[in-house]
Amino acid sequence: MGETLTQSEAFARIRLLRSPHIGPISYRQLLARFGDAASALEALPELGSRGKRSYSAAPVQQIEQEIDAVKAAGARYLFHDQPDYPALLAELDSAPPIITMRGRLELAKRPCVAMVGARNASAAAIKLAREFARDLAGEGYTIVSGLARGIDGAAHEGAFPHTIGVIASGIEIAYPPQHADLQERIASEGLLIAEQPPGTEPRGSHFPSRNRIIAGLAAGTLVVEAAPKSGSLITARLAGEAGREVMAIPGSPLDARSLGCNQLIREGAVLVQSPEDVVELLSGFDGKPRSRVAEAANGFDWSEEEFAESEPADISTLLSTAPVAVDELIRQSGASTASVQMALLELEISGELVRHAGGRVSLAG
Repeated sequence: MGETLTQSEAFARIRLLRSPHIGPISYRQLLARFGDAASALEALPELGSRGKRSYSAAPVQQIEQEIDAVKAAGARYLFHDQPDYPALLAELDSAPPIITMRGRLELAKRPCVAMVGARNASAAAIKLAREFARDLAGEGYTIVSGLARGIDGAAHEGAFPHTIGVIASGIEIAYPPQHADLQERIASEGLLIAEQPPGTEPRGSHFPSRNRIIAGLAAGTLVVEAAPKSGSLITARLAGEAGREVMAIPGSPLDARSLGCNQLIREGAVLVQSPEDVVELLSGFDGKPRSRVAEAANGFDWSEEEFAESEPADISTLLSTAPVAVDELIRQSGASTASVQMALLELEISGELVRHAGGRVSLAG
């Protein structure tokens, strides 16, 4: 399964992450509290007892079938604490603990630029995206995108084979179907990454999760053409929250497909007009972006030792179905960070808590 994990621990980690109500943050907190995935799995039924129904971890047979499917697809697992896990992606609080991949992982070690944009992009924008991607790849950058129609596909083609495709489905499922050949080429000569388990068809809720991986892999995200309410702008704002550069190519105010880029520039994204602008901006990137599309969300400072010894805080009266920042819960409750996190973990496992972007949480509706 991996260079630093035993087979049994790798199996337990996959099973832990596939268990009900376990997300990237709760997964890491469980490992911090119990030391390994096997111990965390043993504790899950008791932690989930706050719910109205009994809690069961993912069935062993389900995980055995998943592992067989990953092997059959020619893919392999990569765990969040392995040396080859992409360094920039690992910086995200919500980084996927386990991904499946096919292709050349060394592409993620090169400086990466995410390129995203409209699916119904104009012919001029598609040509521009292809040229930008080609020139940036020639300068030593890996282009990251989501294999969607329009700008994504043009960026992959322009940069090929120095490109990473991040998909919202299982590693063996091509989406959209029109890009099946492109996806296979990327898996064979570039790098293909999936967070969802094999056999998972793409759903609407998977695309924001995919977008955070696209933004997380790259030092900067470039939006070529996008409408004001589009997934591309979600990716750009996720990049801003992660402390990465956000760049946009301006367009005509008469074209609705350019309004999203113009809006980003108005909000603080860096206006770029050539691949040289991107190279100049990112070549000296030191973790302090010039763009100011979104400030990084406030984080929490808690050690594994403190979390492991903590008892859950009583925060029941502070939570509602309206999202609230975790650091606000800590401030209002007067409890330690670790005890608040423990309370949230128990609520999440029992299905009573929902985590939102920007470090916010709410009760399930």
